[in-house]
Amino acid sequence: MTVPTYDKFIEPLLRYLALNPEGVTAKLAHDQAAFALGLSDEERQEMLPSGAQLIYKNRAAWAHDRLKRAGLSASPKRGVWKITAEGLKFVEQHPEPFAPQLAEELAMGFIAVKLKQSTVNMSLGVANTTPPVVTPVIASPDDRLEHAIEELRQSAEAELLESLAGVSPSYFETIVLDLLHRMGYGASRSDLQRVGGSGDGGIDGVISLDRLGLEKVYVQAKRWQSNVGRPELQAFFGALAGQKAKKGVFITTSAYTAQAEQFAKSVEGIVLIDGIRLASLLIECELGVTSRTVKIPKLDIDYFDEDTA
Repeated sequence: MTVPTYDKFIEPLLRYLALNPEGVTAKLAHDQAAFALGLSDEERQEMLPSGAQLIYKNRAAWAHDRLKRAGLSASPKRGVWKITAEGLKFVEQHPEPFAPQLAEELAMGFIAVKLKQSTVNMSLGVANTTPPVVTPVIASPDDRLEHAIEELRQSAEAELLESLAGVSPSYFETIVLDLLHRMGYGASRSDLQRVGGSGDGGIDGVISLDRLGLEKVYVQAKRWQSNVGRPELQAFFGALAGQKAKKGVFITTSAYTAQAEQFAKSVEGIVLIDGIRLASLLIECELGVTSRTVKIPKLDIDYFDEDTA
């Protein structure tokens, strides 16, 4: 027997979470799903080809990813998995083992649903606003590879937002400044200073763009779950005016209301970065994430061309 594919982990994982509605650690969920599937000690020791992770933990994590996209589970904080009210209702409605069609729908039907800090409000039986992206059998290997890379990236973005939600406000401000330095702001890391705290006047960080500090960018960093509205941006704009500053960056782990975005467009010098873009930038700058290289063999036609040899 080999470790089952991730779709086989979905049902035992969901039923275990239903038995523990207060939430459990991811490690405990991994092990309980493996126990329910009857994995041996040897099978639990099998590693991914990259050697980066145990296979059964990787597949349990992907099963939970699918449950989150379906709105049946959530990650209220880092390393904790918890069934949602929709998930409890779903388990009550399906006391018998899942039919193959239902298991497939959970595994593949919600891939296109974007994950947020909290679980998306989706459930089976409710129409998707975004059509599910299912890789067709006729897709080329290159197409399937691109699709898989995009899915892995989206999963990493969601995990980043969950991790950011668990750090302290002061450390979040430090992460933001580290990111801006990776993006090329400031000649050295010492040119980016955190000034957040009581009485900060709406300024959490200052970036000196030149050695003498003649040109500066002011930063506001909000580790929020609720959307940032127009009043917060107006306060930030006022803080910039108090510093006689011309450039400001407002960064949040959530999103901005339409009124806030309209205000930012009506004034000069303010750039908005929401949670989705923040996670994307962290990945691009490889801050808080690591990347692995995958070697894909391709025939070297020139080597076999005898006329050019």
